[in-house]
Amino acid sequence: MNRALSSNLGYPRIGGGREWKKALEAFWAGKLQETELVSRMEEIRLNHLRTQQASGIDLIPVNDFTFYDHMLDTAAMFGLVPGRFGYEGGEVPLSAYFAMARGSEGAPACEMTKWFNTNYHYIVPELNGAEPQLTVNKPLLAYREAKLRLGIEGKPVLIGPYTFLKLSKGYKTEHFDKLLERFVPLYARILSELEQEGAQWVQIDEPILATSLTEADMERVAFVYKKLHEAAPRLKLMLQTYFDAVDLYEQIVTLPVQGIGLDFAHGLDKNSEHLLQYGFPADKRLGVGLIDGRGIWRSDLDARLRLLHTLSPIVPYERMMIQPSCSLLHVPVTAAHETKLERTLRNALAFANEKLEELVLLTRAVNEGPAAIAAELEQSRQAVQELNASPSRNNERVQSETSRIALQPSERSRPFAERRAVQQSKWNLPFLPTTTIGSFPQTLEVRQARKHWRSGEWSQEQYEAFIREQIRTWIALQEELDLDVLVHGEFERTDMVEFFGEKLDGFAFTSNGWVQSYGSRCVKPPVIYGDVEFTKPMTVDETVYAQSLTAKPVKGMLTGPITILNWSFVRDDIPRETVAYQIALALRREVEALERAGVEMIQMDEPALREGLPLKREDWQKYLEWSVLAFRLATSTVKDTTQIHTHMCYCEFHDIIDSIRALDADVISIETSRSHGELMHSFEEHTYDHGIGLGVYDIHSPRVPSVDEMVRMIDRALAVLDPELFWINPDCGLKTRGVDETIAALRNMVAAAKQYREQSLKPV
Repeated sequence: MNRALSSNLGYPRIGGGREWKKALEAFWAGKLQETELVSRMEEIRLNHLRTQQASGIDLIPVNDFTFYDHMLDTAAMFGLVPGRFGYEGGEVPLSAYFAMARGSEGAPACEMTKWFNTNYHYIVPELNGAEPQLTVNKPLLAYREAKLRLGIEGKPVLIGPYTFLKLSKGYKTEHFDKLLERFVPLYARILSELEQEGAQWVQIDEPILATSLTEADMERVAFVYKKLHEAAPRLKLMLQTYFDAVDLYEQIVTLPVQGIGLDFAHGLDKNSEHLLQYGFPADKRLGVGLIDGRGIWRSDLDARLRLLHTLSPIVPYERMMIQPSCSLLHVPVTAAHETKLERTLRNALAFANEKLEELVLLTRAVNEGPAAIAAELEQSRQAVQELNASPSRNNERVQSETSRIALQPSERSRPFAERRAVQQSKWNLPFLPTTTIGSFPQTLEVRQARKHWRSGEWSQEQYEAFIREQIRTWIALQEELDLDVLVHGEFERTDMVEFFGEKLDGFAFTSNGWVQSYGSRCVKPPVIYGDVEFTKPMTVDETVYAQSLTAKPVKGMLTGPITILNWSFVRDDIPRETVAYQIALALRREVEALERAGVEMIQMDEPALREGLPLKREDWQKYLEWSVLAFRLATSTVKDTTQIHTHMCYCEFHDIIDSIRALDADVISIETSRSHGELMHSFEEHTYDHGIGLGVYDIHSPRVPSVDEMVRMIDRALAVLDPELFWINPDCGLKTRGVDETIAALRNMVAAAKQYREQSLKPV
């Protein structure tokens, strides 16, 4: 084809009405048979393809759909099922597939962690000496389905071998080359079979190429793609990178592939510089990642066309593929139903379907000339200009305070060792104090109550009375369980970020802006569209009420500025750092309101701090500096006796231990039950001298671990951590768990703590 092509890299799995999530959860609850689940998933998958077909996209991805996670799919395709799940070879059954993701009786789930610097979680493949085999050629089946059922010449998508292995675990670094040699023939077979089937383009995702790679890494990548080209020489491979620019550009563009996909949303400056400086091979297509696949804002089409015009002397339009910067997995399905939003904001939104329209428009503009889309260009222009000129983005009071950030207090009045002494005296907690991370089960009853309130069926008074009853019930349960530090349970909160956004200026909320976080867990991120400002206390009433019911301390529960930032869709007209400071200053006022109300244990969670790390290590320090400053701006004005807690998820602790220590939180809890061994190794190499709680059981699985199992977890932790600084807690909030399993697990957790205390007090 002698023209630019429009191409998509991946489509949201969950469906416009979250039908994917509903089917999975019905199956797990025993309400759907396996055959019914497979049938429903097929129809959802085909509908996604029909939507893209109707949009006019030239190259539609196939095999981007999954029953849980794309990394898990790849592991299953290669038969990489840990022995504890009873797999005996052949195509992996759904029972083993879901057990790897969710755990099963006596078999803990595989580790889960963040997909690069996004809020999507993937299941980490476990190699551990396994012999990979091709159990089923999933890309081939997806290609056949699209062609036979819908007449679509699909573009099969698969995770590249280098990224897949780099993100896996269970092997020694020195064995990596041998692993590559075992996996490359399997990838070669997949591609060879696709070539024989008549596939034209195959997208191989290698986002690892946008991280900091060495020359040795690049030599291995060159080996991989030489072998893959030899296996399927007539197949056109699009080597797709995303989330940032590629550093080793000169080597990457010489690889024996027919296309290179680059991110011009999050790697614009460096990728553009490389193209202008080094050119681009005449025998390849350039995948121009123009449309931000992680943001929800309407594109400035004029600016995108200017960029394409700048690149066109290097790469003619007819050798371009106009595409999103990454898979649209990370954005909601459609903005068409967001009719409740204010007009200026609504007009500035573009979710997945709208981004497909933008891709098609830009492709038309370069093929037919900008006049072909003149009306759409003007519409885009006006939408962007109106939002930027709105009062919400021009709050002089907030902007003035943020501009003086260097003058704001950002250090506690005394160092941790001195604070700890006065806090010990005040709280008089036992050795190995027990607590939870904050939330308790959001039961059907809780969700229905919120629905009644939001729909107007319940008055504000009815809803508040219901929430107080839940708080009263769970305070009593925590006392009966004999936990040492209690929480109110967060029953009034739909989501740990949305709740705060609803109470701060500068935020908006969609009706159906859902995205996948992990498995069937979907979240509806707030939209930070304007300047962020505190208006009134947000958490004081519920926390003070909970404290009135018990003599034990109750923690105030807040979400930190970096997590609110990273788990929201953020405005793109000012730096993210500036938005973080605005949020931090608003949260400071909430911390001070809690303290004035007598709440002097305050947990400010930052589970998303690490996930915001730039992909390039050389960019980490700047991000960590302003992230730590934002946390300290929010927490540093309290009294010495006020104990600040924080919580983090799946944190590769050794990477950022200095920054975590610099937060200066009195107690940190870390979500580590699926990767406990790795974290213990980190503490053998690094000292952590503040209070710390490592999750002693995995809340992402319904499995209830035994007392002995938790005692062993505590024992492993205390081999490398100071027992006097150690706390006992689950590894995350309990919102998604059932009531019975929550109570049973917490009962075992408290028993484990007491057993360990008794052992420690016995004379030697």
